Amino acid sequence: MIEAAYDKPIPPLNRDSKPFWDSMREQSMRLQRCADCGKVRHYPRPVCDSCHSFAVEWVRASGKGTVHSWTVTHHPFHPGFIGSLPMTIATVDLEEGVRMCAQMRDVEPDQMRIDMPVELGYETATPEVTLPVFRPA
Repeated sequence: MIEAAYDKPIPPLNRDSKPFWDSMREQSMRLQRCADCGKVRHYPRPVCDSCHSFAVEWVRASGKGTVHSWTVTHHPFHPGFIGSLPMTIATVDLEEGVRMCAQMRDVEPDQMRIDMPVELGYETATPEVTLPVFRPA
């Protein structure tokens, strides 16, 4: 069976983000934590925004959180998303104390609520990239 090419933009995999995307592909999300002050951070980056340390470790995340905010997109910002509209993008407060944005699944836009419990899901985009999605918990 020949798979259709993935026609949406792919996030960049670089030195700082590759461990995150590797963990997504393994369906076991890990987040950066400063090895000096212990602050968890997301999106992956080289320097701690709290103490400015370059020391980093990767910790397993629960994948659980609550909706902080959301938007419903009706217009594609890229042609690859035309077939996915309307699409709900949620900003989620993860249990680890960071926020993460991803598409919502299995919920209608009018059912979205602030503080709604959600859990992380994984959707394969390409053999190298698995994307985060959230579903009601």
